[in-house]
Amino acid sequence: MLLLCVFSFFVLMPAAAWLGKKSSRVSTWLAVWPACVAVYLASLFPAVASSGPVEVLFPWAPHLGLSLSIFADGLSLLFGVLITGIGALIVVFSARYFDGKSEAGRFQAILFAFMASMLGVVLAGNLFTLFVSWELTGFTSFLLIGFNYSKAESRSSAIQALVVTGTGGMALLGAAILIEQITGTASIPQLLSGGFQIADNALYPALVVLILLAAFTKSAQAPFHFWLPNAMAAPTPVSAYLHSATMVKAGIYLVARMTPIAGNTELWMWLVMSFGAVTMVMGAWNSIKETDLKRILAYSTISALGVLMMLLGAGTETAIMAAMVYLVGHALYKGTLFLVAGTLEYGTSSRDITQLGGLRPQMPKTALAGFLAACSMAGLPLFLGFLGKEFLYDALLHRTVEWSTIFLILAVGASALLGAVGLIAGVGPFVGEAGKASLHGRIPSAFVVTPLVLAVCGFLAGVYPPLIELPIQLATAGVFRQLPETHLSLWHGFNLVLGLSVLTLALTTAVFFFRVPLRRRLWPQTLTTDWLYQWSIRVLDGISERLLPALQFASLRAYVLALVVVATLLLVAAIVFSGIPAWPKVMAVQPQELAAVLMILGGAISAVRAKSAITAVVSLGIVGYGVALTFLFFGAPDLAMTQFSVETLTAVIFVMVFYHFRSLVFLSPWKIRLRDATIAALFGTSLALVLLFVGTDETPRRLANYFAENGPSLAHGRNIVNVILVDFRELDTLGEITVLTTAALGVRAVLRMGREKKN
Repeated sequence: MLLLCVFSFFVLMPAAAWLGKKSSRVSTWLAVWPACVAVYLASLFPAVASSGPVEVLFPWAPHLGLSLSIFADGLSLLFGVLITGIGALIVVFSARYFDGKSEAGRFQAILFAFMASMLGVVLAGNLFTLFVSWELTGFTSFLLIGFNYSKAESRSSAIQALVVTGTGGMALLGAAILIEQITGTASIPQLLSGGFQIADNALYPALVVLILLAAFTKSAQAPFHFWLPNAMAAPTPVSAYLHSATMVKAGIYLVARMTPIAGNTELWMWLVMSFGAVTMVMGAWNSIKETDLKRILAYSTISALGVLMMLLGAGTETAIMAAMVYLVGHALYKGTLFLVAGTLEYGTSSRDITQLGGLRPQMPKTALAGFLAACSMAGLPLFLGFLGKEFLYDALLHRTVEWSTIFLILAVGASALLGAVGLIAGVGPFVGEAGKASLHGRIPSAFVVTPLVLAVCGFLAGVYPPLIELPIQLATAGVFRQLPETHLSLWHGFNLVLGLSVLTLALTTAVFFFRVPLRRRLWPQTLTTDWLYQWSIRVLDGISERLLPALQFASLRAYVLALVVVATLLLVAAIVFSGIPAWPKVMAVQPQELAAVLMILGGAISAVRAKSAITAVVSLGIVGYGVALTFLFFGAPDLAMTQFSVETLTAVIFVMVFYHFRSLVFLSPWKIRLRDATIAALFGTSLALVLLFVGTDETPRRLANYFAENGPSLAHGRNIVNVILVDFRELDTLGEITVLTTAALGVRAVLRMGREKKN
C-alpha cells in the first residue's frame, strides 16, 4: 500500500491533466486522492508506535541485487501527512485559481508529479532511491516555478532554482556513494540499525560536507538562500506548497534522517547550528525590509528553515522535539499566509503591503484566517506557534555548549522579527485605513475555505496539543532513536522560557507598530549571493561566446580530426604510462589469415591512392570483405554474413551515388596532407600495438567456459556462437537485424529510383 501511495500520483497524472481542464467544481475532486493518502499515512502512527517502522521491498532487478525499498517510521509519516494533507488543500485552491485557463490541466499534472516525488523522498528506504526522488523534486519544481514560461522572470527563476538545488543533488549522490563504500550498504533501515563507525572513517569530513551541501541548497540555507525569494515568480499555489510542506523541507528531512547515521559529532553540530543561526537571522532581517507579500513570506520561510537547522544541529531530545513541533506549526501558518496572500492578489491585483489596508469588512473570513495564522507565527498562547517557540527556547537554554547564550539571544531576536512579519502579512492588510488597492470582485469560496482549514488546525493543535503528540514523539524517535519522555502541554508554568516568550511578544509588538520607519532605516545589502550567481552566469556566457566559434565551426573533417587526435593521445599515454610489456609471443598464422590481412592492407592503400570515387569505394569494399573473411576464419559466420551484406549494399549505393562525381584531386596543401598522414600513422600504429598486446595476452577463459557449459542447459542449443548471439547477447543481434532491415529498405529504395527514371 505504501508503494501505491507513491506511484499512484504518477499514474493519476493523465487523469489530473484531463480533469484539470474541466470546471473548478470537477477538478476539485482531484483532492480526494491526496486526502485519502494523508488519512492512510496518519492511520499508520499507532502501528509504528506498537510494532516499529514499516519496510516494503519490491524486487526490481534481483540478479543485480536491486530492489525498490519503501521505509516508513514516525519521521517519514509526519512529513508524508504534511505533503499529502496540505497538498489536497492546494489542489482545491489551484482548481479555482486556474479555473477556465488552458494551462489548468498541465498545472494539476505537474503538481501530482511533484507530490509523488516528495513522497518518494520521505518514504525512500534506500539512499539511491532517495537520490532519484530528490532529483525528481528538483525537476518538477523547475516546471512549477517556471510555469508561466512566457515571462522571462519565471524562466530565469526556474533555471536558478534548478542549478542551485541540482548542484546539491550531485552532492547527495556523492554522499550516497561514500556511505555505501564505507558501510557496504545503501539501505536506510540497515544504516539506522547502527553498528557502523562512519565518523571514524577518514572520508567522514568529506561526507558531512556533501550531505550538508545537498541539504543547504534544497532548504535555502545561507549562502544558497537566494533562489527561494526569486522563486516567488511562481503562481501562488506553488509558493504556498513549496514553502509550507514540500520542496524547502526536503533539506530539513535529509538532515533529520542523516543525523543518527552520520551526525552527532562536533563537526556536524557546529556546521548545522552555525549555518542555521546565520540563516535564521538573515532571513528574519530581510523579511522586514520587503514590501511584496510573497517575498516577505519567502524570507520569513528562510528564517524558519534556519531555526529548524539550528535545532537539528543541537541534537538533544528537547531540540529534536522542538524542531518537529516547529515544523508542523510553520507548515500550517505559512501555508495559510501564502494562501491569504494569493487571495489578496486575486481580489485586489496587488501584493504590495503599502497599498493594502482596511479590507476586513470586505473579506472577513480571509481576515480571520490571516489573524489566526499571524497569532501562531507570533507565538501567542493557545496557538501551535507558541508551543514551538517555547520548545525552541527550552532546547537552547539546556544545550550546554559554548556560545549557547548567543544562539538563544539570536533566536529571541529572530522570533520577534518573524512574529512582526506574521502580523504584517496576516493582519496588516485588513486593519487600519483603506489602502489604494481595493477589492474589485467576489472572492471564491475555495479561496476562503482552504486557508481557514490550515489556520484552524494550527489553533486546535495549540489548544489541545495531545492531538499531535504521538506523531511528534514518533518523528522525534526517528531522529533521536528513542521515544522521548517529554509530553506536549499548553502550560509549562512560570519560568525563564515563559519570560522569554513574553519578551518576544513585546518586541514583536514594537517592531510591528514601528515597521515603516524601521524599514526605511535598514541598510541595504550591496554584495549578495544572488549578485554573485548572476555575475557567474554572465562570466560563463562570455566565455562560451568566445569559445563557441573556435569549437563549433561546422566542419565534419575538423571534428573527425579532433576525435582521432584525442584518441591517439589517449592510446599513446596508455602505452607510455602503463609501460611497454615484453614482446608478445606471435601466434601461429595460417596462410588464409595472412592473405586476408594482405587483402585489407592492399584495399586500404588503394583507397588512399585512388584517383576516382569509384576506385575508392571498391577499395573500401575490399577492406570490408577482408574483415568479413577474418570473422569467418575465427568462427563467426553470422557476423561474416552481416558484414558481406552491408559491404555489398554500401558499395552498390556508393557507386550509384558517386558515378557522376568528378575525379578525385588533391584539394589540400601538402602540409595539411602531411599532417593528416602523420596523425593517421600514429593512430594506426598505437592502436595496432594495443590490439597486439591485448590479443596475444593469455587471459582466463572464464567467459568462454561459461558459454560452453551453460549454452545447452540454459539456451537449449549446441551451436555456441548462435546461442551467444540469439540468447546471451540478444540485444546485439537485434541491432544486427536492424542493420539488415535498413539495408533491405535501402535496396528497395534504390530499385524504386531506377524504375522511376525509366518511367
